[in-house]
Amino acid sequence: MAYDQRTQPQLTHQVAKTATAVTIGGSLTLLSCLTMAGTVIGLVLATPVLVISSPVWVPATIFTLLLVAGFFTSGGFAATAASVLYWMYRYATGQHPVGADRLDRARAKIASAAGEMKDKAEQFGHEHITGGQGTTN
Repeated sequence: MAYDQRTQPQLTHQVAKTATAVTIGGSLTLLSCLTMAGTVIGLVLATPVLVISSPVWVPATIFTLLLVAGFFTSGGFAATAASVLYWMYRYATGQHPVGADRLDRARAKIASAAGEMKDKAEQFGHEHITGGQGTTN
């Protein structure tokens, strides 16, 4: 008898959950069918108007899309410029922003390469000047 008393509330709970699920599922299915029917009816009624006025809608849509794309691009460039300027400010004030060490290493490599090229150019110029004087006499 104890077994039947424990399973009775579980069975009632399961029936209630199932009834709720069926009710909500059926309601949502009905709502989606009504929405689809309304969409089809609206499309059927709006199609002649859209076809007649399409010479106006297509250029207006293209213009609007280009305008919105321009605003988003401009905003993106402004945000990028602001972040770059903030990075440069932090770098100039010595706050060591992210990537500053790589920039310093690159600067050192470029300075080293420039120094080597300067030495080679001076050596080449010196050899060219002394070599040129020796061949003319």
